[in-house]
Amino acid sequence: MAIQHANPGEVIDVRPLGAALASARTTTLIKSGQLEVVRLVLPAGKEIAAHKAPGAITVQCLEGRIAFTARGQTHELTAGQMLYLEAAEPHAVRCIEDASVLLTLRLAS
Repeated sequence: MAIQHANPGEVIDVRPLGAALASARTTTLIKSGQLEVVRLVLPAGKEIAAHKAPGAITVQCLEGRIAFTARGQTHELTAGQMLYLEAAEPHAVRCIEDASVLLTLRLAS
């Protein structure tokens, strides 16, 4: 079965999951020619090792708390905070508290 992504013009709910966070899963919300938007659901203690994205990214914490390491610095992101990286910048993530994060990735054309 194909993964269902949002259609152009469709409203997508990205509000905090609250009590549903513990049972939620990571979901790709949009995937089109040059854009991918993913809600990452990260349990406390989860680590994503250093890696590079093929395009520019934004990372917005929707709820919880994560430590995001890039460019020689680690930033703690909490609900409402966002950061941006250019393509191919190495970065890593460590989840401090159960969290959901909105990841936007610009894909190559």
